[in-house]
Amino acid sequence: MLAQPARGVLGPAGGTGTAAGSGEAALEENPFYGKYRHKIQELRRSSPDVFESRMEKRSEVKRQPVGHSKQGEFIRCMEEKAEGLGSKTAKGGFTKDKTLDSILNVEMVKEKSAEEITQIWNQYFSAKDTVYAVIPADKFDLMWKRAQNCPSFLYALPRKEGYEFFVGQWSGTELHFTSLINVQTQGETAPSQLVLYHYPDLQKEKGIVLMTAEMDSKFLVVHDAQCLANQVQLFYATDRSETYGLVETFNHRSSEFKYMSVIAELEQSGLGKELRPGQASDKS
Repeated sequence: MLAQPARGVLGPAGGTGTAAGSGEAALEENPFYGKYRHKIQELRRSSPDVFESRMEKRSEVKRQPVGHSKQGEFIRCMEEKAEGLGSKTAKGGFTKDKTLDSILNVEMVKEKSAEEITQIWNQYFSAKDTVYAVIPADKFDLMWKRAQNCPSFLYALPRKEGYEFFVGQWSGTELHFTSLINVQTQGETAPSQLVLYHYPDLQKEKGIVLMTAEMDSKFLVVHDAQCLANQVQLFYATDRSETYGLVETFNHRSSEFKYMSVIAELEQSGLGKELRPGQASDKS
């Protein structure tokens, strides 16, 4: 477990400097700053007042529990951008109102068994560079019920440098992710970098829920998306009360939430080691 990268992502506790220069210097200590450097510097050049304001807000956020982040705002922003474009595709390549019918002939597969639909779904996506799954109805029921009560969570993505943190927020049956540094630097305008689409259309009749995803390939690869998708089931579909307890704490007792507990849970479950870069993962 590498504490230095984790500390860099969230920023050290305390600190009183709020100037833009000191704020960006703190960001540069983050091992994942390079991926976002262009956007951050562009904001600084085009809107220095906005940039300085966000650096000041970031300083305030560092003194607050992680759960106080306004992570839900980026979903609304993404939807507004999609509506403004007047098309089905939102900025960044994400599909607005992505339905199961746009992927699968639902009427035709209703005559097939759950096993046959699973085979069709897996075969269709096995040749595509994306994440997909067929989730048993009872498992999705548990995830969905918990998502209503706890719509957001902080996920840790294993990296060579340690862990990069991502905020996940449910919006209906879609689960949107964006990196924590993205939220810290762009605030309520932070865009989604990964969306998991869950389709309960066949849940009652066939006992399965189909899932697939879209991602921003500039920031994430399939391996990353698979890691985050696996963590959703780890934290939302677990029978272990201590594991789901972290989700409840993040949503309802944010002052008690400790982000390192997410890493500890990953390490204990084996996912942290399993999903290190270079390790194989099972898409289905």
